[in-house]
Amino acid sequence: MVKCLDEEKVFYNNLYPFTDLPRTGMESLKWNLYITDTTLRDGQQAWRPLKIEEAVKVYQLLNELDAGSGIIKSCEFFLYTDKDREVVRRVKELGYDYPKPIAWIRATFSDLKLVEEAGLDKAVILSSISDYHIYYKLRLSRSQAVEKYLSVIEEALKKGISVRASLEDITRADIYGLAIPFIHKVFDLGEKYGVEVEVKIADTLGLGLPFEEVPLPRSIPRIVKALIRDGGVPGEKIEFHGHNDFHMVVANHVVAWISGASMSNCTLLGMGERAGNCPLEAMALFYVQLKGTTGGMNLKVLKKIKEFFEEIGFEIPEFQPILGANAFRTKAGIHIDGLLKNPQVYLSYDPNAVLGIPYTVSITPYSGRAGVAFWLKSMFGSSSWEDMKNDPRLAEIYNEITEIYKTGRTTPITDREMITLLKKHVPEILEKYRDKLPRHLRGLI
Repeated sequence: MVKCLDEEKVFYNNLYPFTDLPRTGMESLKWNLYITDTTLRDGQQAWRPLKIEEAVKVYQLLNELDAGSGIIKSCEFFLYTDKDREVVRRVKELGYDYPKPIAWIRATFSDLKLVEEAGLDKAVILSSISDYHIYYKLRLSRSQAVEKYLSVIEEALKKGISVRASLEDITRADIYGLAIPFIHKVFDLGEKYGVEVEVKIADTLGLGLPFEEVPLPRSIPRIVKALIRDGGVPGEKIEFHGHNDFHMVVANHVVAWISGASMSNCTLLGMGERAGNCPLEAMALFYVQLKGTTGGMNLKVLKKIKEFFEEIGFEIPEFQPILGANAFRTKAGIHIDGLLKNPQVYLSYDPNAVLGIPYTVSITPYSGRAGVAFWLKSMFGSSSWEDMKNDPRLAEIYNEITEIYKTGRTTPITDREMITLLKKHVPEILEKYRDKLPRHLRGLI
């Protein structure tokens, strides 16, 4: 064995603290970062309509995740059905400050009336900005579309309703010829009536890219910086909403933050139209990586969110980061051996410390004796099982496992099957540590 001197070890603990999330080295970002939610708008329209109780529970979980920090700033709601309006009524009754319930409407006076009737004081107003949408969907000219949007926006502001103009399809829009001149008019109206206005930049088809080298209108950082520098829009008034059609949504949301757009519009678990939206949980973790602090958010609520959505039938892909079943689970023996020696070898952070989600293993023919030893460690809560890796009895258990897979089996060995194998080969372990087993397994002994 080669002896490694202390001064030769480079672990970058300032970037990878392990008991906390990794850092980016960008913690000196001066502007505020916020998360806004559209699970109850873009999310449910792409999955299934949520029942009233389910929608209210989602809102309560978002409030619990925010934990009074104000980081999860707002939550969008439809107002089109009796059910939608009842959800908003129930949510308002809760009286939570965060996330603030806001409406999402089309640029029509009938939709604006729904906002008034619901008693909401803020609305996202759809303002499709690309020529694809203006000419092919709305069948209008640019000037007609702008007039249509501004008429509704002005009426909202007259009534004291704050507006977030949603620039739909921004990544196919004429940024300097249409988007920025329109934004100027929106902000002029806000100043005229003394009511807050904001802008949502929506990468509706997921075409955006996180590179400044890419030309407008595809470059997300260029769009954000153009709005701030040339549009005169304060970064705190800019929200970015992306889609994941090219697997770029998280990268685009992070670069929008870094470029100065304070608000990141997401959905829980990334549910949304087509390939989905940006997962809110991803941005919650990136907030910590960029700021070096949770800011007061309670990240352990993410586990409750995962469990709730699974209970109501939402299938989280096994390999989805953070909340997928396989996110902190390994089946490979060489990885398990590294985890046994030091979990930092194959984990970027301790998920149990950060999220309350333990890292686990699944026993397959590729898990090796290290997999059996790790299973013992995770089941009985001791770090001494690594020493048993070379115990001949563990070799017998593993040999029997490999024989099972010769029959054509493809699924992992269950905990119940592992208990049966222990009873056969190492019964004294079960006798000594029976009380450490989950209750549903103790009856097997």
